[in-house]
Amino acid sequence: MASDAIHLESFLEMLAVERGAAQNTLESYRRDLEDFSGFLRGEGRSVLTAATETIATYLRDLNRRGFAASSQARRLSALRQFFKFLYAEGLRKDDPTRTLRSPKQRSELPHVLSVEEVDRLIEAARTAAETPHPTQASSLRALRLYALIEVVYATGLRVSELVALPLSAALRDERLITVRGKGGKERVVPLSPRARNAMRAYVALRRSAGLYPQSPYLFPSHGDSGHFTRQAFARDLKMLAAGIGLDPRSLSPHVLRHAFASHLLENGADLRVVQQLLGHADISTTQIYTHVLDERLRALVESHHPLARK
Repeated sequence: MASDAIHLESFLEMLAVERGAAQNTLESYRRDLEDFSGFLRGEGRSVLTAATETIATYLRDLNRRGFAASSQARRLSALRQFFKFLYAEGLRKDDPTRTLRSPKQRSELPHVLSVEEVDRLIEAARTAAETPHPTQASSLRALRLYALIEVVYATGLRVSELVALPLSAALRDERLITVRGKGGKERVVPLSPRARNAMRAYVALRRSAGLYPQSPYLFPSHGDSGHFTRQAFARDLKMLAAGIGLDPRSLSPHVLRHAFASHLLENGADLRVVQQLLGHADISTTQIYTHVLDERLRALVESHHPLARK
């Protein structure tokens, strides 16, 4: 219905203006809510007339369509935010999502690379960057990938934060850089000498090639965003992993962020410090890494304690 589309646009505008939601977040909300609106049309209802049972039926339909519990929970979270907005704006007299429960999700540990695997990955990227290439373009691609891997493992940045880093991040002679994360919130993260040197080497080669002289981004591209994309980084990373015998299906930029956090904790970092570095608003989000360590501790005891082998 036309009114549903108008309310959705108003909601997205509020998220962008008042909460500083990133473009990726807005697109995710749009996809989820447009799917819900399509379901309502089939039921002969609108967002202003949908009842609690209507939304419960929608969630059951998601389950029937094969959506994972985590995806169903994300959809319900989007709906809750949307209906709270409609209620606050006086467009509805109630919030039909108030009594609905999120689908139970199976707690899964994130896949984490070992220190040895990360070392292999970085070494392969460094070797490729230092190897002579037939063209300047291929040299730039290799050096860019090396810089991306060094920076994400040194900082634990979200991939969206990483690819959108400003050029100034590589030009400052500092051990800390300021990052603008979710909701426009800024945080300071440390930058290792290796990561800083990799960034500078990439910028120097890019400048010598006369490419992107006006771009404000560290990793620019000709795409709509103006910077290298998450998808392209993931593609290049998987190709590199396959070349050194790592399973490309289990490797992504986000896995390197997991490795950053878990390796810090393994070496005695405080959970609150890791929370700050990752940019998590809630400590409960960071606590998943304690599960990783608990699992490894259990395996260690079972492997080495004499009573565990009896």
